[in-house]
Amino acid sequence: MNLMKNLKTAGNRRTALVTGTSSGFGLLISIELAKRGFNVVAGMRRPQASEPLMKAAELAGVAGAISVVEMDITNESQVLAAVEQARTQFGTIDVLVNNAGGVWGGFAEEVPLTLWREQMETNFIGNVSVTQAVLPWMRKQGCGLIIQMSSISGVVGFPGFGPYAASKFALEGFTECLALEVKPFGIDVVLVEPGSYGTDIWEKGFATMQAPSDSPYRRMLESVLAYARSSASSSGNPQEVADLIGDIACSRRRCFRYMLPRSTVWTARGKRWLPDNWFKQILMAALKGNK
Repeated sequence: MNLMKNLKTAGNRRTALVTGTSSGFGLLISIELAKRGFNVVAGMRRPQASEPLMKAAELAGVAGAISVVEMDITNESQVLAAVEQARTQFGTIDVLVNNAGGVWGGFAEEVPLTLWREQMETNFIGNVSVTQAVLPWMRKQGCGLIIQMSSISGVVGFPGFGPYAASKFALEGFTECLALEVKPFGIDVVLVEPGSYGTDIWEKGFATMQAPSDSPYRRMLESVLAYARSSASSSGNPQEVADLIGDIACSRRRCFRYMLPRSTVWTARGKRWLPDNWFKQILMAALKGNK
C-alpha cells in the first residue's frame, strides 16, 4: 500500500504523535507539523507546562491543530492511554516522533548507578515503550512513519557524556533493527542525529555535570563544558531541525539517517574515515583548546 496515498485520505488531516513537546525540539516540531497540515498530539510529562507550546501555536495560527496529552514516556500506562486517545480522536496515527529525553552527564567513575538507570529508562526504554504502543495500529493501517530523535552522541562518544551517549547508542542499534522488522508492513523508520543545538535540554544537562572539588576529572570537566557550550551556541537555529522533520514527514522518499548541522556531519565522517587513535587525539585537542 502506498504510504502517501494512504495518509492523504480525502477530507482527512494526517495525525502525528510527538513526545517531549513542552520546549526545545519537541515544541518546534509540533508547530512545524501543524503548519504542514497535521493534527498533532503533543505529549508532555506535565500538561500544565503547555503554555509556551500553545502560545507559539496561536502565533503560528495552528492552535486548533494541536492537542496536548499527558505522557511521561517512562510510565507505560500513560503511554498506552495517550496512544489510545490519539487513535480514538483522529482514527489513525500516521507519524510518531520519538523526541522526549534528557541529558545526564558526568564521568563514568563518578555518576551514580541510579542516574545511569534513569538515563537509559528515559532515552531508551521510554522510546521503546512508545514505539511498541504505536506499532500495532500502524501495522493494521499498512503504513506509518517513525522518526527517532537521536544525536551526534549516538555516533561519537564524548568524555563526560557517558550516560547520554550510552542511551543514544542503544537507540541507534534498536532503530536499525526496528527499520528492518517493520518495513514489510509499510512502516518507514528514520534516525535524525542533530548536533548540540542550544535548546533547553543541553542547559539542563550541563547543570547535572558536576564533579567534587577534589575530583581527578575536574579539569577535564571544565574543558568538556566549555566545548559543549561553544558547540551549542554555534550550531545554528533549532528551527532547522523542525524544518527537517517536516520535510521527512511530507516526503515520498526518505533516507534512513539524517545529520545536521554540517559540523556534525564532518565529525561523524571523521570518526568513520580516520584511524581511531587519530580521531581520539583530535577530540582531545579540541577539548584542550576550549579551556
